[in-house]
Amino acid sequence: MALVRPKSILITGASSGLGAALARGYAGPGVELALSGRDPDRLEAVAKACRDASAAVRAQPIDVLEKEPLFDWVAEIDGRSPLDLVIANAGISAGTGGIGETDAQTRRIMAVNLDGVINTVLPAVALMRPRGQGQIAIMASLAAFRGFPGAPAYCASKAAVRVWGEALRGHLSGAGIGVSVICPGYVETPMTAVNTFPMPMLMSAEKAARIIRRGLARDRGRIAFPWPMYALVRLIAALPPALSDRLLSRLPEKD
Repeated sequence: MALVRPKSILITGASSGLGAALARGYAGPGVELALSGRDPDRLEAVAKACRDASAAVRAQPIDVLEKEPLFDWVAEIDGRSPLDLVIANAGISAGTGGIGETDAQTRRIMAVNLDGVINTVLPAVALMRPRGQGQIAIMASLAAFRGFPGAPAYCASKAAVRVWGEALRGHLSGAGIGVSVICPGYVETPMTAVNTFPMPMLMSAEKAARIIRRGLARDRGRIAFPWPMYALVRLIAALPPALSDRLLSRLPEKD
């Protein structure tokens, strides 16, 4: 299948990490990027790098939990240049390190990682459906395949968006809208920088972004990497709980 290069792209969580790497990777002549993030200064730095690469950029500091402003922003961007690709990337992470998962932490993680994705995807789908074309990318994680004791809410939120995205792919296939679920392993980002435990096969955000872009260009339903880690989590998920619980209990807690 020939590689397809989208021209109008919206990315949430673009002020750092994978979102920033994806924005820089897609930037180029003839490309229009709509970037959002909660940190205005970091977002503007990413926008400048993309403009320096000859992309047209609109950057908007926005919280993905702000449903109406986000809906309005997606519609505004699409009205200027019909969106080819929307990447619902914004997310947060934390775990049971310290005092454990509090009520506030659990709800915050679930809200940003699940509601934030829904708030991004639904308005985009509504705009793409009448055109009969477009692509949605949802950022999940390899942690979406099995709950890890050190990060219950994070794993649950990523499992939810993974399954939702996979169901949407089938639901929207007849409407001409592609949906891809992205499941990375450990990537060098501010989110993983706080981890004090070993992170097998840790890769740079730039390398991860290249893998994601190739997968999206081929309209892959699931973009999971690196493959040895993917195979390992699938194996653990397939084990009887009595065995997998014993294995996972040895893992360190996440801060």
